[in-house]
Amino acid sequence: MARGRSKRSGGEYGEFWPAYVDVLSTLLLVVTMLMSIFMIAQFFVAQESSGKDNALKRLTRQISELTNMLSLEKDKSQKSEDDLAVLQATLSSLKSENEKLAASGFGIDEKVKGAQTQIATLAGELAKEKDISAEALSKVDLLNQQLLALRRQIAALNEALSASESKDKDSQSAIKDLGQRLNAALAVQVQELRRYRSDFFGRLRAALADRKDIRVVGDRFVFQSEVLFPSGQAAMSPEGLGALDPLASAIVELEKTIPKEVDWVLQVDGHTDIRPIQSPQFPSNWELSTARAVSVVKYLISRGVPSRRLVPAGHGEFAPLEDGSSEDVLRRNRRIELKLTNR
Repeated sequence: MARGRSKRSGGEYGEFWPAYVDVLSTLLLVVTMLMSIFMIAQFFVAQESSGKDNALKRLTRQISELTNMLSLEKDKSQKSEDDLAVLQATLSSLKSENEKLAASGFGIDEKVKGAQTQIATLAGELAKEKDISAEALSKVDLLNQQLLALRRQIAALNEALSASESKDKDSQSAIKDLGQRLNAALAVQVQELRRYRSDFFGRLRAALADRKDIRVVGDRFVFQSEVLFPSGQAAMSPEGLGALDPLASAIVELEKTIPKEVDWVLQVDGHTDIRPIQSPQFPSNWELSTARAVSVVKYLISRGVPSRRLVPAGHGEFAPLEDGSSEDVLRRNRRIELKLTNR
């Protein structure tokens, strides 16, 4: 644990602060999880929307190109029709001139031959223009069909995009509803645990009212090590066993009243002062503080407290209540702390 933990202050509000911090931490984890789910959902929706947008842009570009091609083909078709009309007028004029020459009989052979040649040439050009016009009309029809198909694809993409946006809104609403329900459930759990913690502390205060060597610091009951253990040892003294009996009775009674859905534990923390211990049994303060916490837990189990509701921990000299090296400060830092909390 970190050295130099802040000094704890007693008081009515101090009892609820750690539980409040636990709830905030749990809520932060839940909100973080929900935001992660939301961001993942947003990522996939963005990917899907991006792909659809790209497809829509590509189809729009194709439509623009086809529209330009259609315009060019229409221009060509119109030009072909104009040329055809000019050729038809020229042919009609030549036929009229040929008839006049035939009637006059002057130079008729040469002019008739020339006219026939020109007529044949114009007829060939007219046939070619008709073929070109028919091909242009066919291309225009094909382009119209492709344009209609592209418009249908765009309509389908727009419909799919609308459905995706609607689904995204539904997902966001479900996530928000889930968060609200989790917050409500956590609030109920905290209120339940706070109520039973208050009852537990009230019973212990009444049972230990005449013990000046047992204090309440924040949300914890603090037993000085000298009350429970001889110096440098982890085996409890008879006086220490007697001091723990009211605690064991209070926990057994509390366990009967707390609902099963409230997952509570009694945390037992062992602490030493800053003076090092070096013995064959305890090479360091870690081993001594941990062994003392385990001794308390074992005795509580022997008095009927369920083992699954007990959590021992050793902190050595690294979590003092006060800084300093005076005898009074060292004595107050040698302690066993008990805290009722959720798992």
